[in-house]
This record gives sequence, structure tokens and C-alpha cells, in this order.
Amino acid sequence: MHESTMKQMRARLTAELAPLELHVDDDSHLHAGHVGAKSGGGHFRVCAVSSKFEGLGRVQRHRLVYDIFQGLMQRDIHALALTLLTPAEAQRAKQPHQT
Repeated sequence: MHESTMKQMRARLTAELAPLELHVDDDSHLHAGHVGAKSGGGHFRVCAVSSKFEGLGRVQRHRLVYDIFQGLMQRDIHALALTLLTPAEAQRAKQPHQT
């Protein structure tokens, strides 16, 4: 449904973050009938692993991505769920927990 927006999102994130992993998913179908959905803006989920997040806290990472999506947020993106990890954090998340 929002393939053009997702393509723009992927292109911008790739150019700015050089991510090792990147997933952009359209969750708009889960929000059908939602007030924001009426404006045409989509609900998206982004998971990105990038060394650009090194030394940044959660809020700083989110601000960085929101800045990358400047212009899209007001018209094409209604809601955005973000999982933003450094390579080390992503590696730890993949390792099985030891007891």
C-alpha cells in the first residue's frame, strides 16, 4: 500500500546510516479505521543496526531517524516504531542467554 514511502525510507536510511541490517515494515493494515490512517499517512516499523548509533542514547537515535525522515513525517508517515541498535547491541541480542 505504501510501497513508495517504504522505498524512500529505505533509501534515506541506507544513505545516512549505512546500516548493517535494515527492515522497514508497513503495519498500516493493523490500524485500519484509526483517525491518523484517514489522512493517508502510514504506520511503519523500522529496525536498523548501524555504527552511527554508537555513543547515542535512545532519544538521540530516534531524533536522528526523525531528522532523516524530515518531510515524510508530516505527510507520508503517521506513526513510526523504531528499534535502533549498534552492531554490538544487535550481536548481544542474538546470543542465547546463559544461566
